[in-house]
Amino acid sequence: MLLVAILGSLAWADYGSSYPGLIMSPLAIAGAFLAAGELVRMFEHDPNLASPSRYLVIPGAVLTVLASCAPMAWPPGVEASAESAAAAIGRVGWVAVGLAASCLLVFCSEMLRFRQAGSATSRLALAVFGIAYAGGLMGFVVQLRLLRDGPWGPDGRWGMLALLSLIVVVKTNDIGAYVAGRLFGRHKMAPVLSPGKTWEGAAGGFLLSTVATLATLGPLAHAMGCDSGRDRLSWFAGSLIYALLVGAAGVAGDLAVSLLKRDADVKHSSTWMPGFGGVLDVLDSILFAAPVAFLLWLARCVGP
Repeated sequence: MLLVAILGSLAWADYGSSYPGLIMSPLAIAGAFLAAGELVRMFEHDPNLASPSRYLVIPGAVLTVLASCAPMAWPPGVEASAESAAAAIGRVGWVAVGLAASCLLVFCSEMLRFRQAGSATSRLALAVFGIAYAGGLMGFVVQLRLLRDGPWGPDGRWGMLALLSLIVVVKTNDIGAYVAGRLFGRHKMAPVLSPGKTWEGAAGGFLLSTVATLATLGPLAHAMGCDSGRDRLSWFAGSLIYALLVGAAGVAGDLAVSLLKRDADVKHSSTWMPGFGGVLDVLDSILFAAPVAFLLWLARCVGP
């Protein structure tokens, strides 16, 4: 609950800023920086892996998120213009530009350091994976916040609602799964990857996140002056689908990090956050859910 309150407070402060994303984008960059470092540490923990250099993975992840922040530089209305470079690249295109540039740098580095066969391909694969995971997925979090122009208006208020909706769905799902699992958990969901997860907990997580989404998305939209123009049934159905799909992506993200930790034989991605573990332990579900949430907003499942 504390984490949800902190994220919500920072998001609200960003909403009051004159420039959409001014506060949340640096946080996304910091999150990618720390998450990439934790990934490299997990790679290094496995003696069977040819671990990539952290001096490639971390800058690559940061570069990808920085590229996704490019729309912040355009004045309102530029993305809506068919003749603009922003429209030509597209929203997701900025994440792709960052990933492509980072991968190019990784390949150039490996070409310079290559001395003997046997490890370059593994280092390349892990470096590209780390950049795509920590930087590419985080780029979609940024894109949610920067959602504006067209049907979403020029001021970024719908983008803030999109970001808040992601936090509400994912974190209430985590809370519901934890509480229901502790109280009613009997049947293991993934005993090898995550022994603590149960089907009863998952059901509780989906129930709480669905109720929370239906209860808060409408009032938040009203409080922020976001007029969807939808009837109540359409808004309810869209919010329900959104909660279920984004919640499912969040659960998959949690299990994905569990897979990485089990493979590296570590309990937490890091230990610098007592009670939480590392940044990846906190962001795991958000990173996986962000692209799903972004696509659902673009598809107008929710919103105007």
